[in-house]
Amino acid sequence: MLLTVLWFFLALGILVVIHEFGHFYIARCCGVKVLRFSVGFGKSLYSWRDQSGTEYTLAVIPLGGYVKMLDEREGEVSEDERPYAFTQKTVWQRMAIVVAGPVANFILAIVLYFVLAMIGGSGFSPVIGQLPIDGVAATAGLKPGDEIVAIDETPVTTQLQVFSRLMRRIGDTGTIQIQVKLADSSLIETLSLPINEWLYDVEQPDVFSSLGLVMYAPEVIPVVAHVESGSPAEKSGLLPDDQLVSADGQAINTWTEWVDYVQLRPNQAITLQVERQERIVELSLTPRPIKRSDQIIGQVGVRPTVSWPESMIRPVTYTLSEAVVQGFSQTWQQSQFILLLIKKLLLAEVSTKNLGGSFTIAKVAGDSAKAGFSSYLAFLAFLSVSLGVFNLLPIPVLDGGHLLYYVIEVFKGSPVSENIQLVGYWFGLFFVLGIMILAHVNDLVRLFA
Repeated sequence: MLLTVLWFFLALGILVVIHEFGHFYIARCCGVKVLRFSVGFGKSLYSWRDQSGTEYTLAVIPLGGYVKMLDEREGEVSEDERPYAFTQKTVWQRMAIVVAGPVANFILAIVLYFVLAMIGGSGFSPVIGQLPIDGVAATAGLKPGDEIVAIDETPVTTQLQVFSRLMRRIGDTGTIQIQVKLADSSLIETLSLPINEWLYDVEQPDVFSSLGLVMYAPEVIPVVAHVESGSPAEKSGLLPDDQLVSADGQAINTWTEWVDYVQLRPNQAITLQVERQERIVELSLTPRPIKRSDQIIGQVGVRPTVSWPESMIRPVTYTLSEAVVQGFSQTWQQSQFILLLIKKLLLAEVSTKNLGGSFTIAKVAGDSAKAGFSSYLAFLAFLSVSLGVFNLLPIPVLDGGHLLYYVIEVFKGSPVSENIQLVGYWFGLFFVLGIMILAHVNDLVRLFA
């Protein structure tokens, strides 16, 4: 838990510093006097001043930050200092200053995606596994051994890419077009999977199971490779390298059998026999309940070692120039994805139950850090894009709201009246607070469900 909190605040600190530095740097470039650069809110824990008189502060509430500039709207400014006030700058300079924060977040994301591309990695071939006969996928004609090559005419080469493309269709009505290379053949066939308000009002939707779509995975022997800290498995005394023998007297021959058995028994005690160093040990554990799609399933917090055939592994490598392109393209694609989700939320095509607050973000931060350096960088990049996109929304109190006022000023020839700005401020404040409250209520519901 402590590590999860630390990873969360590390991510938040990096994003806040980068975002506020964008505002700070461009303000300085435009000749605006910066009074304070604060990481966090509330009482100062530590501060210092530079030669320009800017105060740098680390504050007690580490949930954001701000840059305070000399501004005639916030108090009297001496005649000598008026040229350095934010309000004295041209509308174009003010626009540059407000967009600089989100732009800094996009630049960070580009750099992180570039680094991830240079690190490289691998994915698993999107080959179809054994399908439930009454599922949407099987009914549409998908068969075990078929390899998915495109979703809605967008090429895919890994299972993760299939997942990402399907996520974009949540809330839609119509068909999902899936192109497959037929098993033991070079023939390509296009199949249509019908959807109707697909996974609308479903919390934490499972795009694969809802379509009856199962990706190939090698058969895994029931040997524990990793035990999650604080999990039911750890509390029961289960250890890495334990081989599962039976559950409640029922033989466990494969890891899939074990997963199926556990998922059907949330909050139900299981008597487990394991082989440990050539002797049988009996343990008792109770799967914790988690919500997946529209059902509650059991989970104990263990992972196996999976050995994939070489033919099924898709190495992902890039040259330096390709990595640069990847940095920009990934940032652009994630921005489009976030805007698509916002649009679907506004049109009620996706349930607001999927909004998550600080607790959800902290959990993802901790999980990604446990998964490895690259996973944490990917999480940080996506969060940076999200922060950039959200701050550019034309909502007063956000950077995008200020930008909207300045765009109106360009066409109008004069600033938006203070009364209108005040009304907009309160509207924006209540809207953003409402979203934050809803997201954190969702967190609490998940926590106590």
